[in-house]
Amino acid sequence: MVKVKTFTSPLKIFQVHNELVALDKEVNDFLQKNNIKKVVSVSDSTTNNDGGTMGIIRVLTYEG
Repeated sequence: MVKVKTFTSPLKIFQVHNELVALDKEVNDFLQKNNIKKVVSVSDSTTNNDGGTMGIIRVLTYEG
């Protein structure tokens, strides 16, 4: 069965690299904790209110 999980993170100016590293760790921890063996896709999208980047949404599609 294909499942979808979303992860979000706020993005602060001059902190983006650290926030992306933390988001990667969160996704990898989820994969390990849930013993996910097959990832179908990973997609990132930014969110904003007024044209400025405010956050990122990572969508993980996997079989489990």
